[in-house]
This record gives sequence, structure tokens and C-alpha cells, in this order.
Amino acid sequence: ARPGRLAVFCCPPRALSPPASCRCRRRCRTMAFVTRQFVRSVSSSSTASASVKKIIVKHVTVIGGGLMGSGIAQVAAATGHTVVLVDQTEDILAKSKKGIEESLRKVAKKKFAEDPKAGDEFVVKTLSSITTSTDAASVVHSTDLVVEAIVENLQLKNELFKRLDKFAAEHTIFASNTSSLQITSIANATTRQDRFAGLHFFNPVPVMKLVEVIKTPMTSQKTFESLVDFTKTLGKHPVSCKDTPGFVVNRLLVPYLMEAIRLLLNRLPNMYGNSNSGLGFSLKGDASKEDIDTAMKLGAGYPMGPFELLDYVGLDTTKFIVDGWHEIDAKNPLFQPSPSMNKLVTENKLGKKTGEGFYKYK
Repeated sequence: ARPGRLAVFCCPPRALSPPASCRCRRRCRTMAFVTRQFVRSVSSSSTASASVKKIIVKHVTVIGGGLMGSGIAQVAAATGHTVVLVDQTEDILAKSKKGIEESLRKVAKKKFAEDPKAGDEFVVKTLSSITTSTDAASVVHSTDLVVEAIVENLQLKNELFKRLDKFAAEHTIFASNTSSLQITSIANATTRQDRFAGLHFFNPVPVMKLVEVIKTPMTSQKTFESLVDFTKTLGKHPVSCKDTPGFVVNRLLVPYLMEAIRLLLNRLPNMYGNSNSGLGFSLKGDASKEDIDTAMKLGAGYPMGPFELLDYVGLDTTKFIVDGWHEIDAKNPLFQPSPSMNKLVTENKLGKKTGEGFYKYK
């Protein structure tokens, strides 16, 4: 090399050791060492990449045959996955399959409007991909993904996953569809915290495109990416969120709903007193529930007003979410319970499903 310039290679670039005739043996030995380390590094990186290869989900087990579980089973089967739907009794499962068939026929009528025969074939093929069982432990041994969609009860979820953890295959990913409980608290009931995450679908599942993929501090990147890919195969749009109360949608939505109730009642401290005639909806509020709903639909472009949405979701469901958040952080003003909503729940006025909530339904 000329003075002032660095000689990178003195011997042939492909040589891993300097030839005897080389004049700069020390420098060549150094470069040979560096080259060997680089080759080893590349080899190690390739091995590491292979070890974190994502899981391609083909077989799905859905625990819970209710509205959400049935919807998840339907969209998974309709996109080429083999599905096992699990619930406690055959009667529940029969009702679930009937609901799935009715939903599929609605989809087929729209999707295959010009070809009814193809629509019928789509329904039959999708239903054939769904089997049912009342014994979760007996069907998870060969599944790639278990999605839990049972009642929002931490103890029941923990008991379920703790049991299934003993029977599921090593590679099997566990996911909860919870909308309010902490994923970490559920994952801790298992020995596969790295293969545990949240998959929060929205109702109705066949229609709603969004899925929140919740990653806990223990969830591996391999698990997270596998679930993101899975949701995309369902035709959904995944968004990522850490394990925070309410994730993204409910964290913003529920405080909005609770504030609508406070606006309706003008935050009256004695709303159950004689002067308020029960809830006092039309007496001293800042606005009526009808006007609040209309304002948010026409002013904010929402498809439903907050009280229509509360009745659609179920006041008991909203109360459960708020109570759980309040227990975690009682000082947070966004997590304060509503006495008025609690009273309606006590009276079994839960919304559309019981015929009355903030509105009455025939």
C-alpha cells in the first residue's frame, strides 16, 4: 500500500490464510481471522432466522360457541382453515352451527349474487370445515391456534388455559378474545407465556374488519408475527397494541360512552332522589339521550349514537369493563362507574337483548 493508505487485503480476497510468499503475513493473518468470524456470524444468523420461523396457522380450535366464538369459527373456516368449535353441551353447539349456517347464507347471497349455485357450494364447503366437541382437552393436541371466547371471567379463563396447556402441542399458540381483561394475567396461568397473546375480534365478526393483536411483555416476536399473518388470511386488518386496559378501541370508546351518560344526567349527585323521579333522564340533564345520539351521528359521523351503542353492546358488558378498570385504577376519572347504568343493570334492563335499556325495544 502507498504511504497513508490502509491496505485492506494483501493476499487474494478468498484466501482464509496467507500464502508463504506474502510479505505482510501479520496483516493477512488478522484479515483471515476477521473473515472466519464473519462467515461464522452469517452462519449463526441463518440458523437463528430458521429457529424463529413463523407458524402458519392451518388448524384452529375456538373455545366458546357464543356470538363471538361462532363468528371467529365462521371466518376461519371460510378462509380455508380447519376449525373445531368447543362448548359445554351439544345443544349449545347445535345452536351455534345453525347460527353459522344462517350467517353464511347471508354472506353467500351477497357475495355470489350472480351465481346462487356457487353460493350454496361455499356454504356447504365452509360448514364441512367446522367440527364440534364438548371436550377441549381432547382436540387441542394437533391444533396450531387456540382462540378462547368464553365469558369475561378471569378465574374461568385461567382454569381453562391451565388445563389446555397440559394437552396442547409444543408449538400451539394460545390467544384470548377478551375485550377488557389483562392478557398477561391470563397468560400467567400457563407455561407458554411466549406463545400467548390477545386476539380481540369485533362484533359481528364476519362483518367487522378490525382485529386487535395484543402483545404482552412475554409474547415472542414469532408468536406476534404469526398471529398478524393469521388475521390477514381471515381478510381482517390487524392493529398492534400493548397489554393496556381496553387496548385501543375500548380504551377510547368506553370513556366516551360513560361521558355521554354523565352529560345526560348532568352529573347529578342525587339522581335517585325524589326530585329526580328515578333516573331523571328528561328533567335536569344537559341534553336528552335522543339529541345526544343525533348529535354524534350527524355531527361526528358515527353510525350509532352512544346510547344506541350502549344498548347494542349491552349495559352489563359495559358495566363489567368499567368495574374491572376501576378496580385496577380507582383514581382514574375515566374509570369511574355510573350509578345510573348500574341501576339499569340491577333491573335487568341491559339493552336490546332484554328489550329495554336506555331505550325500549319491541
